Amino acid sequence: MVMRSPDDWLAILETVPDPEIPVLNVVEMGIVRGVDCTEGGLTVRITPTYMGCPAMDAIADDIRTTLGPFAREESRSLTVELVYSPAWTTDWLDDKAQAKLEAYGIAPPGKTSDKRALNGEAPDIRCPKCKSTETELVSLFGSTACKAHYTCGSCGEPFDHFKCI
Repeated sequence: MVMRSPDDWLAILETVPDPEIPVLNVVEMGIVRGVDCTEGGLTVRITPTYMGCPAMDAIADDIRTTLGPFAREESRSLTVELVYSPAWTTDWLDDKAQAKLEAYGIAPPGKTSDKRALNGEAPDIRCPKCKSTETELVSLFGSTACKAHYTCGSCGEPFDHFKCI
């Protein structure tokens, strides 16, 4: 029997969607921090997108459900370990992931180097539907705590913006 490598396990993890943003998988989200393989065990390290994220239990369960049969096939134990350092950041979302968010209808985050929010200035958020920057914050919290709710002055559509963390 051929034992899977960490890269093989990561490829399987790419089939696990984020439960709150199903257009991205847990690897694209940067939630999966790494996979460690030993002869008898497999450990998947995951990081929450923010402290207290309610989706982490569901994500851990989805990882166990997806990887469990493969781990048993190789007679490996499976551990999903929650790690907090380094803290997750939206900077881990690459250009491809950001494009997927926008195509899905969620305005992607900017880079954490944009410090306007710290000075009480609203960032320019582009509507994912019509691409206008004539947008207005409706609520600091959208469909999940990691998103804010906006409306577009050009097309009139409401949308979520993934907050820069």
